[in-house]
Amino acid sequence: MVKGFRGTVTAFPDFNAQSDAETLYNAMKGIGSDKETILDLIASRSNAQRQEIIAAYKSLYGKDLIADLKYELTGKFERLIVCLMRPPAYHDAKEIKDAVKGVGTNEKCLIEILASRTNKQIHDLVAAYKDAYGRDIEADIVGDTSGHFKKMLVVLLQGTRDESGVVNADLVEEDARELYAAGEEQWGTDEAKFIMLLGNRSVYHLRMVFDEYQKITDKSIEDSIKSELSGDFERLMLAVVQCIRSVPMFFAKCLYKSMKGLGTADNTLIRIMISRSEIDMLDIRECFRLQYEKSLYNMIKDDTSGEYKRTLLKLCGGDDDLAGEFFPEAAQIAYKMWEISAMTKVQLRGTIHPATNFDPGSDAQALRKAMKGFGTDEDTIIEILTHRTNEQRQQIRQAFKSHLGRDLMADLKSELSKNLCRLILGLMMTLAEFDAKMMRKAMEGAGTDEHALIEILVTRSNREIQAMCAAYQEAYKKSLEDAIQSDTSGHFCQILVSLVQGAREEGPADIERAIADAQELGNACNDDSSEMVMKFMSILCTRSFPHLRRVFQEFVKCTNKDIEQVIKKEMSGDVKNAMYATVRSVKNQPSYFADRLYKAMKGLGTDDRALIRIMVSRSEIDLFNIRKEFKDTHEASLHDFIQGDTSGDYRKALLLLCGGED
Repeated sequence: MVKGFRGTVTAFPDFNAQSDAETLYNAMKGIGSDKETILDLIASRSNAQRQEIIAAYKSLYGKDLIADLKYELTGKFERLIVCLMRPPAYHDAKEIKDAVKGVGTNEKCLIEILASRTNKQIHDLVAAYKDAYGRDIEADIVGDTSGHFKKMLVVLLQGTRDESGVVNADLVEEDARELYAAGEEQWGTDEAKFIMLLGNRSVYHLRMVFDEYQKITDKSIEDSIKSELSGDFERLMLAVVQCIRSVPMFFAKCLYKSMKGLGTADNTLIRIMISRSEIDMLDIRECFRLQYEKSLYNMIKDDTSGEYKRTLLKLCGGDDDLAGEFFPEAAQIAYKMWEISAMTKVQLRGTIHPATNFDPGSDAQALRKAMKGFGTDEDTIIEILTHRTNEQRQQIRQAFKSHLGRDLMADLKSELSKNLCRLILGLMMTLAEFDAKMMRKAMEGAGTDEHALIEILVTRSNREIQAMCAAYQEAYKKSLEDAIQSDTSGHFCQILVSLVQGAREEGPADIERAIADAQELGNACNDDSSEMVMKFMSILCTRSFPHLRRVFQEFVKCTNKDIEQVIKKEMSGDVKNAMYATVRSVKNQPSYFADRLYKAMKGLGTDDRALIRIMVSRSEIDLFNIRKEFKDTHEASLHDFIQGDTSGDYRKALLLLCGGED
């Protein structure tokens, strides 16, 4: 890990505590206060210098500076400035005290602080809590929490993690196997083993344990924790693992979650910006940009206002959207992220499974009955068709025609309406027919839905693309390639035509070739834009996904840049979107689809075509994984999003496809 100072707030040169105390006093005397002077001064001093200013203020004026600031300022700005004036250990103690007092507990605050602090910071926190409140912090936390969550918090409160940096190679494999035996290998989980190992072993040791664990199980330790643990205990253990992997990345994720969506978790935002401003804010900023393709600076700028915003931006210290390369910490993290992505064998899980005791004739009769006479029994139609696999639905279609002499698709189309009709008809098509229909819809009429074209062609296997092309030719008497060429142009058209061949290489990474490919992509960054796109296309559109994971990892090493950032900065329009979607899909396809679903429902209006397309096409492949990624990234379940964004029978059918609330 990178040594040395990585904060954004440093000791102010030519510091004079008395002069600063006078400046603050003058800024607050009289009617109103000079907020700009207050924020400029306080955010430009280190915490140690702020303590000297507090002492000087009392000596000069016989008054308490914090009390005066509380009196003069208001709202979130006042909270931020006052928190900046507390010593770090006392700030942590106040946050913990607020988290456990009154009705209910702020578990997120407890997790964030206790999972991320060093032994010394924990010891200082325990002492500060005792000094400030005359109480034992462990007793207060024990009295306010329960179960394994409580036990792990108590372990972390001891501040006894091995910080020697020494790694016992023999113990690495033993610990990895003990974690496996405590979870994946047995029925039930030995939580005590997880608590002991993750709460006490050194950071360096545990990183090697996690790598060894992945080799043994073909699963990341995070995935095992998600499947074996639950509730606050699961969230705490995931936070501990994230902090072991990278404390800056952990805080980058916490900051993003504090600002995304409607409303801002200002307490979290303030707590992190203050506590990390003199430690590792530079690394947090770069991890933020790496993870979310947006600078922390710009997210704060968009999500806050007034003096509160200006103070936070000073603590942030700069806009990384203007930067070109990784900071050292982020380069290491990016390389490791690709390595983990390459090693992880994800078990893809759908939400729709074959119905037991399946009888297509009986289902056909039930569907006919639901559509006969006046009115339509939508509940029966939804119940049957969302609980059958696509293969079973095709048998129902055939039985409907064989037994009743009728076209089920035509009957459904005449009986259902709007989005429910589109969803149910989508379920009744084969995947190839459905994809062909979606491609047709994306290109017909005025305007083209380029995002739909990209999403389908980037994520389908060779076999799926070839079947889709055949279905398109059958349905529309025109080749899909010809349709794409007549509806798109330039490099974007060339990318889509390359993908629609369904000829992507298959198989594992070739290490030597991956290094050569990475070098070629790196060299292409110096070419003119047209040549760069062609070189990127020749690799990104033809190599296998396992191979590309290794290419993108080596790209970090040979350029000190992230492939996503290069695409975002050097390309534009639909070409950028296609290349970017490819990288996202290579890295984590369920996460890519989770992001597409989120964009389909957030804000005003719903992109129902995208929502239907993904829910139908992924329900038997990886919708369960998509749900998990959705929850991890957006801290809300896909189920809840659908429930809040749709209505009626359409919503009911989508929720059944979704398969659970998480």
